[in-house]
Order: sequence, then C-alpha cells, then structure tokens
Amino acid sequence: MTVERLAILSDVHGNLSALDAVVADARSRGVTTFVCLGDMVGKGPRGSAVVDRCRELCAVTVRGNWEDFLPATPDDGPPEHVWWRDELRPDQRDWFRTLPLSHDLLLSGRRVRLFHASAASVHTKVHLDHTPAELAGMFAATDLTGPGPEPTVVVYGDVHDAYVETRRGRTLVNTGSVGNPLDEPVPVYAVLEGVPGSPDPAPFAVQHVRVPYDAEAEIAVAYDVGMPAADAWARELRTGVYRGLPLDEAPAAT
Repeated sequence: MTVERLAILSDVHGNLSALDAVVADARSRGVTTFVCLGDMVGKGPRGSAVVDRCRELCAVTVRGNWEDFLPATPDDGPPEHVWWRDELRPDQRDWFRTLPLSHDLLLSGRRVRLFHASAASVHTKVHLDHTPAELAGMFAATDLTGPGPEPTVVVYGDVHDAYVETRRGRTLVNTGSVGNPLDEPVPVYAVLEGVPGSPDPAPFAVQHVRVPYDAEAEIAVAYDVGMPAADAWARELRTGVYRGLPLDEAPAAT
C-alpha cells in the first residue's frame, strides 16, 4: 500500500508567479501528480504562460467558466475580456473546448469527483455559506458529471474561498485560489493524500497549503504589459477583497 499526494490547483487567473511558488512548494512536499480545476486565464496578465505551464504539468485539467466563455468573447466585448482573449494563442483557445467538465478518481476507497464550480454548471456558484440543497446538489449525477456512483468526496474551485466540510460521510472541499485568493491574499492549494486507484479503505487526508510569493512583482507585470483593469487586479492581490467590495471587508492580517 503506497500513499501518494496529489496537488489540486484552481483559479490561477494568469498569475504565473503564484503558480510557480505553489508548484515549487508542492514538489518540496513530495507531490508528483498535479490536477487543475480550471480558470487558468482572465483577470491576470499571463494567461498564455499559465496555460502552457498547466498543460505541461497537470495530469488532468477540467474546464472552468473562464475557459468556457472567454474564447467566444466578441470583438466589441468588454475591453479587458478582449485583451485576455487575444493574449491567448488560437491553439490554446481550441484546447479549452476539449477539456472535460469533471473527472472522477478513486483514492483510498473514496470516490473523488473534481469539477470547477458545481455539478450543475461551470457558471453556477456554490459558496461557503451554501444551503443544504446546494450541498446535496454538489454530489448529484448531472449532465455535467455524467452517470455513475455518487462520490464521497467532491473537490471544486471557482469561489476563491478555501474550506473543508464533512457531513454524514460526504466531504466537500474548495481548493481556494492559486492566483487570485479572496479569503486572504495568500495563494492556496489543496493536497489529497491516499492510495490511488484502491477500492479498499486506507489512510486519507485533505490539507490546504498557503504559499507566500512576490505579489508586487506580478502586479508590475500587469502594468508593464498594459493590461486593462490592472488597478482592480492589484487591489485584489494586495487585499484579498473582491473588486467592488469595500476594503473594510478585507480579511484580518495573518
């Protein structure tokens, strides 16, 4: 019985510095398998480089809402969306269409399901303060997930708010965001630890890891390349507060 660690990354949003810091940390912990839950692009300045990095690094990448809608952005769309679309190469935009919407795996006898936002849609958000019905829906078989046995563990991203909730034998994990964390302004990823492919019960663990990095260097890139909405991006990276919300909602310093 060999226990292995899997790093689950989500919501890098074009922040190459944060991605590199997280990958280096994961490798220092013995992680050899990486999975990406989407939203590699948008909001930050280096979406193309992040896509190339994730495509090379990750054993599985599922489609996020940004990969779903950004390639179809019209030329008269919001200027920042057009900029993020055009920063990508055509082959990268084509690759997005091939990405699965969910992925299942077996780990220490637990059925683990991975997707970006919810079992309903890549565009349907489920927050930390979800309802019982929303929680049940995360474990349901849908058109997005396809048929199959109900998972015992669901891991998702999208809301940039890392947490773990276990209730009545089912565990819901949000990875938080690597490149645009909005619970505190420090990149975060999830580590799953268990025996891959084993149908038999075995040790299993979930851990979140926060990794400091040079946010100011990444902010400087956004200004250097003339990225639209760079001011809003800089504010989010510095404060962990979603653009448009008052700064008094910033997380306490840690």
